[in-house]
Amino acid sequence: MTMASSDIKISDLLQLVVDEGASDLHLAVGAPPILRLHGRLHPLDAEPLRPIDTERFMKSITSEDHQQKIREGGGTDFGFGFGTAARFRVSVLKQKGHLGMVLRQIPTNLMSLEEIGLPPQVKELLYKPRGLVLVTGPTGSGKTTTLASMINVINIERDCHIITIEDPIEYYHDHKRSIITQREIGVDVPSFEEALRRGLRQDPDVMLVGEMRDLETMEAAISAAETGHLVFATLHTTGAARTVDRIVDAFPTNQQEQIRTQLASSIVAVISQLLLVRHDAPGRIAAFEIMIATPSIRSLIRDNKTFRITSDIQTGARWGMVTLDAHLESLYREGSISYEDLITKSQDPEALMEKIEAAGGKKKK
Repeated sequence: MTMASSDIKISDLLQLVVDEGASDLHLAVGAPPILRLHGRLHPLDAEPLRPIDTERFMKSITSEDHQQKIREGGGTDFGFGFGTAARFRVSVLKQKGHLGMVLRQIPTNLMSLEEIGLPPQVKELLYKPRGLVLVTGPTGSGKTTTLASMINVINIERDCHIITIEDPIEYYHDHKRSIITQREIGVDVPSFEEALRRGLRQDPDVMLVGEMRDLETMEAAISAAETGHLVFATLHTTGAARTVDRIVDAFPTNQQEQIRTQLASSIVAVISQLLLVRHDAPGRIAAFEIMIATPSIRSLIRDNKTFRITSDIQTGARWGMVTLDAHLESLYREGSISYEDLITKSQDPEALMEKIEAAGGKKKK
């Protein structure tokens, strides 16, 4: 029997998300509540939500401060604890004059780097005394999970002061061998750039920047990496070469040469990732491009020859490097992803199609 929208409680929906292991819950006027499970959308057997329902859901979990932000700016984002069962990253938005919400479940158990699928050489990066490690990829590609797992390894195995700057805080870390300070934008500090600047006076060893959104934050992160701190940050780019270009291009032309030099000396690695629906089992699997900054790659960045970085990655397997297309191909050959995902997600689909056909690879639909 279809459930009446007036009978639906937000607590029941959140419990369902936890019980089913869904990644997201979508609440929109004119549609029933929808779960995202293993990358696919599953509408619940319920009446379409009315404006009064989404407003009721919003008010039940949103503080007065955030409700004020919705009234003033049409939306807000915050972290929310569902008792001890789970944490959610909540995005409240307005569309067609009505309220909508997307709630993403933040896993309570952190995965190991091996479970995520990263090669053992990546763990070595976590012991570097200084430098910039970038984790990149589109929204929903698992960047936050990868970074939280890296921070967890440092927290367990090193004695450091770790400062994280997030908007909002997603994973909560306890003090272990390290001491960890987690600062939330808009709650503990006004901006990423301000948090980085102040953070340098707080005796940090490791800093995590949730997102390098603007020029000032990029500048502060590169500067922190240069001055003896290990800095982790994210960008919404795909591929190592594009990531370097994106940072350099964000600066005015007269500063780009200086930034290339600074980046060449401070960058440690770029880990670019995608999250794909598994072809062989329920769930999702990550595909990676991993660039480790060798002397050769540093000089390519310095000399503005980023178009050559991919060929260095192709020959850098001994350092743990892999191109996105090579990793996609290996996932396809072992049956983990579909032929369609292999082609649509690759950087050079034509070359990959030729390679698969030449090897007599059967196309998996």
